[in-house]
Amino acid sequence: AAIQVHDIGLQVLKNADDEVGFKVLVGGGLGRSPAIGVVIKDFLPAKHLLTYLEAILRVYNRYGRRDNKYKARIKILVKAWTAEVFAAKVEQEWLQEIDSPSTLTDDVIAHAKDFFTSPAYESVDVEHAEVTLQKLAAEQVAFAKWRDRNVVAHKVSGYCAVHLSLKPTGVAPGDVTDSQLEAIADLADRYSFSEVRVTHHQNLVLGDVKLSDLPELWQAAKQLGFATPSIGTLVDMICCPGGDFCSLANAKSIPVAEAIQRRFDDLDYLYDLGDIKLNISGCMNACGHHHVGNIGILGVDKKGEEFYQIQLGGSALDDASLGKVLGPSFYADEIPDVLERILSIYVDQRIEGETFLDTHRRIGTAPFKEYIYAKAA
Repeated sequence: AAIQVHDIGLQVLKNADDEVGFKVLVGGGLGRSPAIGVVIKDFLPAKHLLTYLEAILRVYNRYGRRDNKYKARIKILVKAWTAEVFAAKVEQEWLQEIDSPSTLTDDVIAHAKDFFTSPAYESVDVEHAEVTLQKLAAEQVAFAKWRDRNVVAHKVSGYCAVHLSLKPTGVAPGDVTDSQLEAIADLADRYSFSEVRVTHHQNLVLGDVKLSDLPELWQAAKQLGFATPSIGTLVDMICCPGGDFCSLANAKSIPVAEAIQRRFDDLDYLYDLGDIKLNISGCMNACGHHHVGNIGILGVDKKGEEFYQIQLGGSALDDASLGKVLGPSFYADEIPDVLERILSIYVDQRIEGETFLDTHRRIGTAPFKEYIYAKAA
């Protein structure tokens, strides 16, 4: 959910007494002044969620930069005050309203839970299903790759969650047609209790699929073009609409994404590279989350020409970090070559078990920069 790069982030957890509550972060954000959120409350009991959020908003409304739309964000106030001062102000405000009518009673929480009932899970012969799946994987390499990349474990025995990949080469990442949406609805009805979820990675998830249904679902997804086994790889990118559709964009994003997909179309090479988050934005508003991509690409305008700046080392996970600019920007047609050189440094420098992000954090940006710009010179 990228909770560390939003104005307010909430992480559900339990304390030592098994009580459900939230860790509260504030001051995150991307755009023209990116920032990683900071923790102001390690554990907030669930019943106090609304009153505490109201306290945050009241502090911001009272002291935030309403005089400047570019600075009218919680992150600007947190940076100006420090996290400690902001937290103290919120705490002071909250204590005045801690037991107000906005406090969530057990009955209110129970009533909300009633809207999120578990599906009617069936008993699944897991052993028999696994035998069938392993036999199919041995016969069909494509199925084996799909299950490894696009299928994830479920807390209910005999079930799994399945990613429908919306990243076919030649189509804007995340785009689907009206007829495809109808087909996706049919898949949800048949295999996942009529429920489908959209991820911020621009894919879809069928959250409750029986293991025994995987072969049939794979065939159906493959026919519809949703079974590309590339989830989590370099080409499973986040990409904003860019200059093709957005009036705020400085440069096009979708053609760059397609050029990358066409260059890096060898699945074995992508699997060898491992998980890499590549995010592309067409302007500094960062709708493509380029700041927190392991590799981020930002479209910029220079005297009417489109260029692309590359950042390395970002992450939106628990170890959130902002990418660092590699150096001067590049023309669009240079991007696939530049990425290839970046990845060659990673492959040469990585040690066993390291992801791209691990390697970058260990060796820093300098080796990448030296190689890229020496080659370009």
